[in-house]
Amino acid sequence: MFILLDPSPTHRFPEQLLSDLESRYFWWEPVGSEPRSPERIVAQAMNLASFQDARRLEKTLGPDRLARIMLSAAPGWIDERSWEFWRGRLTRATGLKMPDEPPRRMFDVESV
Repeated sequence: MFILLDPSPTHRFPEQLLSDLESRYFWWEPVGSEPRSPERIVAQAMNLASFQDARRLEKTLGPDRLARIMLSAAPGWIDERSWEFWRGRLTRATGLKMPDEPPRRMFDVESV
């Protein structure tokens, strides 16, 4: 699993991109008092993006960064259809082996 919380300026997300994506792909208020993380905003956009926005994400953030976000996504952030779309694109672009399915919620963890 990748850790995405790198405070160095070279690893910051473009604020305008995050603002645009958040206003377009979130129609509910954040839970609690903390703002949404950049990774959550990008994952939501990866899940719901138009092809135009998908290309914008690739161009702005690059395939390596998108792959890290995808690999660290929480269950429910990216649905199966979007996962398959991005898995194919990012595997080809990065050479990384991406899981076949998105992370799933585990309700009966003790029985696993």
